[in-house]
Amino acid sequence: MKKLLSGILFSLTGIALAAQTPDPWKITADKINPSAYYGATVANGMIGIVSSPEPFKVKDVVLAGAYDLYGRGRVSNFLRSFNLLNMQMDIDGRRVSANDAKNMRQQLDMRHASFTVSFDYTDKATVSYTYYSLRQLPFTVLMDVSITAKKDIVLGGASVMEAPDALKDVQNYYNEIDRPHVVISLLTSSAKSPTGKLLMCASNTFLFSEPHGQEPRVIHEMWDNNMHLMKFSRKLRAGETYRFSIAGTSITSAHHDDPLNEAERMTIFAKLEGRDRLIGFHNKAWDALWESDIRIEGDAQAQQDIHSMMYHLYSFVREGTDMSPSPMGLSGLGYNGHVFWDTELWMYPAILVLHPEMARSLVEYRYQRLPAARKNAFNHGYKGAMFPWESAASGVEETPVWALSGPFEHHITACVGIAAWNYYCVTQDKAWLREKGWPVLKETADFWASRVERNGPGKYEIKNVVAADEWAENVDNNAWTNASAKAVLQYATEAAKLLNITPDADWLQVAQNIPILKMENGVTGEHAAYKGEGIKQADVNLLAYPLKEITDPAQVRKDLEYYETRVPNEGTPAMTQAIFTLLHARLGDADKAYRFFEDAYKPNLNPPFRVIAETKGGTNPYFATGAGGILQSVLMGFGGLEITPAGISQVKSVLPGHWKSLTITGIGPEKKMFSVKR
Repeated sequence: MKKLLSGILFSLTGIALAAQTPDPWKITADKINPSAYYGATVANGMIGIVSSPEPFKVKDVVLAGAYDLYGRGRVSNFLRSFNLLNMQMDIDGRRVSANDAKNMRQQLDMRHASFTVSFDYTDKATVSYTYYSLRQLPFTVLMDVSITAKKDIVLGGASVMEAPDALKDVQNYYNEIDRPHVVISLLTSSAKSPTGKLLMCASNTFLFSEPHGQEPRVIHEMWDNNMHLMKFSRKLRAGETYRFSIAGTSITSAHHDDPLNEAERMTIFAKLEGRDRLIGFHNKAWDALWESDIRIEGDAQAQQDIHSMMYHLYSFVREGTDMSPSPMGLSGLGYNGHVFWDTELWMYPAILVLHPEMARSLVEYRYQRLPAARKNAFNHGYKGAMFPWESAASGVEETPVWALSGPFEHHITACVGIAAWNYYCVTQDKAWLREKGWPVLKETADFWASRVERNGPGKYEIKNVVAADEWAENVDNNAWTNASAKAVLQYATEAAKLLNITPDADWLQVAQNIPILKMENGVTGEHAAYKGEGIKQADVNLLAYPLKEITDPAQVRKDLEYYETRVPNEGTPAMTQAIFTLLHARLGDADKAYRFFEDAYKPNLNPPFRVIAETKGGTNPYFATGAGGILQSVLMGFGGLEITPAGISQVKSVLPGHWKSLTITGIGPEKKMFSVKR
């Protein structure tokens, strides 16, 4: 009897543990608390949809590249787009609301980039809906709705098109296109951005499951200038399941010369593709993305979290564009949607090794804005190209005037040059290097050759900068600034030789004379006036990775042990601990590496989908910069991947004690696999 009870208890314990084991691909929220809710983002690199705790609502629709001058800072800001997926549902004439939605469950499926909500509506129906930002159609979204009646009911469904408050001159349109094989109802709106710079447009339509001629009748209603809707009704018998979908497109004059008509054309395209084909092509595209994957054996929660970080970077970037993600990607309007060093130094390296074709969009963004960077250098009395600290659509400086980082955080120009060189290193694409990479490298090298102050041998100083540690403002000879400038000058020289171009001899002369400071205790000095103060984020430690300026393990460890005690426990951005993780892993200290790995993001997680905020206890997710840093700690730290002039190689590293193995697939253009086992 004891053995039987013991066996039963063991079996029940096993079931409980299995139920608690995090799913590697799905994050589920069974308890929805609107006061502690931070939405999940479904995006395709162009259009982002942010979830809401309210049924049939989405919090935000964010469109990459749509900027206008409004709000804080007198600079370009991301614009909220038309909320083209908000719905209303009535059952027996009563509006479905959160109060009546019982047993609500929300689930983010990272494998196929979809978000599903399900709930019971009183005792009358079970409802679920799933929405997608379609990967194969950059400006198009789909919501798929299913209702199972528990009793005979009358269902009413409405698609609501509402303009955000900041838009003006809203125009609403409704049109029906009647063909022998299909009727298309188009709910369309357009508006001007706050200054009138952009025309913003959106359109959607119903996709019904009935054969043509049997679909419900659609009625259009105009409520006010900012909102209109189209609706239908249908009787359902007890036990009957009914499905319909809404497909919609959002696009602006920043993306197309004729956005109003294009929004309707693309919506019609989606309608005639049909639900099954739309979802099928979307799933196929995401399956291809996940051929580049990180698989962790022995830590189910870390596996889910790493997939979430990969999912968000994949969602915020797409191939074939000249767009680059902001620190918050497409999860909202954080940092005004501007592009910083967050892209080149933190997000880009992981994207580059996993999906070079996507990384190309990020370097294309900088190449296309090279003329604006040249003007910026000219304005400041320098040669070459000086990239802005905050960049938006045009490539001019977009940092608010009150922030000193705009005129002085010059290391961004080095980050751009380093990214260009690394793209060549990974792809070995010499044609790209000649056409796109070389102009960027040459201009950034020319900038640094003119930026240094030549005060004698070994003293080509870079004075008066904001450091990578942004608490150090207007300092001289900052470690990261100096070392990254030196790296660009060396990379430009190497690129010239590869292309049979004679490099400017002054570049190496300057590089060899830029000082990297040391303090009396032998630790690399953060800047000339540094006296051991607390630091906002990694600076000196970046010289060991990614630069390889410091390679002696003893020096790397000395710098680590010093600066890891200088980072406050709160109020600093997430990526610093990721660098500590990476360096400790390469030094062979698995315990310290894992401690910093957990510290890099777990205190930053917000409910209910474990979305990462910028700081510990922060509430501004999703922080894609932090995700990029942590992914580097896994790929280049625990995984030992190294970007070299000959391509991607692997250096010695260690795994956390409880990780059995780490397998990285689909790396680089050749889609190689790397693994580390205990």
